[in-house]
Amino acid sequence: ELGWISKVYVNRPAVVRHAEQIKKWKTLKGNWQAAWLLKAVTCIDLTTLSGDDTPSNVQRLCFKAKHPIREDLLKALDMHDKGITVAAVCVYPARVSDAVNTLKAAGCNIPVASVAAGFPSGQTPLETKLAEIRLAVEYGAREIDIVISRSLVLTGQWEDLYEEIRLCRAACGEAHMKTILATGELGSLANVYKASMIAMMAGSDFIKTSTGKEVENATFPVGIVMMRAIKEYYWQTGYKVGFKPAGGIRTAKEAITWLMLVKEELGVEWLTPELFRLGASSLLGDIEQQIFYHVTGSYPLQHELAMA
Repeated sequence: ELGWISKVYVNRPAVVRHAEQIKKWKTLKGNWQAAWLLKAVTCIDLTTLSGDDTPSNVQRLCFKAKHPIREDLLKALDMHDKGITVAAVCVYPARVSDAVNTLKAAGCNIPVASVAAGFPSGQTPLETKLAEIRLAVEYGAREIDIVISRSLVLTGQWEDLYEEIRLCRAACGEAHMKTILATGELGSLANVYKASMIAMMAGSDFIKTSTGKEVENATFPVGIVMMRAIKEYYWQTGYKVGFKPAGGIRTAKEAITWLMLVKEELGVEWLTPELFRLGASSLLGDIEQQIFYHVTGSYPLQHELAMA
């Protein structure tokens, strides 16, 4: 329905002003902070997307996914029996089998997510993108993070963008599909809104800010615009689409701010792993440090916490 995006206007100064206010929100303290940090942990897609990934570091990542916070710290918070794990493990298609087998051997039901469809550039033929998605699903991925062709947005080819995402959605089958918009390369906030709408119309279960490989990744202005699009889509259709900021989120404070922004823009019902994810590789380490400080009153030495 192109009518939904044909007259979109984004008030950029107002969005930027709102984003600046977000940065000034008060920091939570004490038990409130610990509770929000544990909520953030359950929404993390624990990720490794490096050229030197091997079976061993994927296995280590999976172990950390199952045991994100040290057991004695959870006991001190009386949360050791709540089954706290990350939301998913995210890897390249070639490493999906390693992750699936490791989690299965550990008796763990954490889903494996795989990037696909020409990640991170999107500059591969559509046939190759679809084949990559099907292979990732065949290897056992239950979630697929696809990336759109930015050129279709920059040149206004909205029907072609819709068709590309629709075919990717079909290739995913039963797997959940997160659509990466690579917002730092879309040119304007209006394009971010339009691409968000098209991605949702084409059947995306989530819309995601970035690959983490762009110069500009998840920012609050972009997050605000994407969440407003999700809200509008929900009003029009009654269908809830998830939101995933990714790239550059490294500190516990940033994670809490994103959670608070989602709560403000979309409501508490979006604060679940089914509708909100944080794409991160180093964030979990900082969250665990902050929880360690909350429990013990001092920051951990380097050897006291497992590598995230």
